[in-house]
Amino acid sequence: MKKAKFEISDMLPIALTLVVAGIGIAYGLQVMGDVRDDMAAGSQERNATVDAITGVAKLPAKLPMIVTVIVAAIIIGILVRYLMFK
Repeated sequence: MKKAKFEISDMLPIALTLVVAGIGIAYGLQVMGDVRDDMAAGSQERNATVDAITGVAKLPAKLPMIVTVIVAAIIIGILVRYLMFK
């Protein structure tokens, strides 16, 4: 069985990944909104872009919970590691 190790320095790459993901999602939603605006009202294409925007917009709503779980896992891992060896 392989054990994973986390350190405080592991948080920076994770945080940067989440920041880049957030920026990418925001710009992606903006582009999708522009595409939607170019479609004729009531067309299948417009309905498809509206559904796509709705689906993609759910991910950023979950990012705070994802970040909380990641940070908690790292902190718990660090505490367990240091408390077990003292």
